[in-house]
Amino acid sequence: MEDQIIVALYWSRDQRALGESQKKYGSLCFRLSENILASREDAEECVSDTWLRAWDTMPPQRPESLRAYLARICRNLSLDRWRARRARKRGAGLEVLLEELEDCAAAPSAEEVSESREIARCIDRWLAGLPEGDRTAFLRRYWFGLSVKELARQEACAPQQMAQRLYRLRQGLRRALEEEGIVL
Repeated sequence: MEDQIIVALYWSRDQRALGESQKKYGSLCFRLSENILASREDAEECVSDTWLRAWDTMPPQRPESLRAYLARICRNLSLDRWRARRARKRGAGLEVLLEELEDCAAAPSAEEVSESREIARCIDRWLAGLPEGDRTAFLRRYWFGLSVKELARQEACAPQQMAQRLYRLRQGLRRALEEEGIVL
C-alpha cells in the first residue's frame, strides 16, 4: 500500500493504518530498534509503541516520508529505552557508537540548542558531499546502529577495513565541523 494512503488512514482514524504500517515498515523498525537495544523483547515493545505514537501524532502531523517518520519515532523510542536502561546499569551497544562520535562533536547543552541546528545543517552538508557508498555506510553505522562486522559483511570487506573506513569518515566529519567553527 502506498505511503500516502496509509497516512490518509491515520488521518481518518482507520485502524488499518496500524496493520499496514506494521506490514510495510515493521521489519525496518524492528532491526533499527534491535540494533540500538540489543534485546529482541525491548525492540518488539518499541516497535509496538511506534505505531501508537504514529497514531497519536497523525493528525496533526502529515509526514512527507512515512518511512522516515516511523523510523525516527522508533529510533527515538529506542534511544529513550536505552537511556532508561543505562540509568539502571551501563549499556554496551549504543554507548560504543556514541563514544566513536564523541571526538567529532559533544552533545549541546540546553543553552546551545540553536547551535545544535547549525551542527545538524553542517552534518547534512557534509553527508551530501560524500560519495553514496560512504554516506550509506556512515548512516547505517551511526543512525541505524549496525555493527562494524555487519557493515563489513554487507560491503563484502574485512571488519578491519570497515573500521578504518569509518574512522576516516569520522575524521572527515571532524574537519568539516572544525572548518565551520563548530568544533575547535
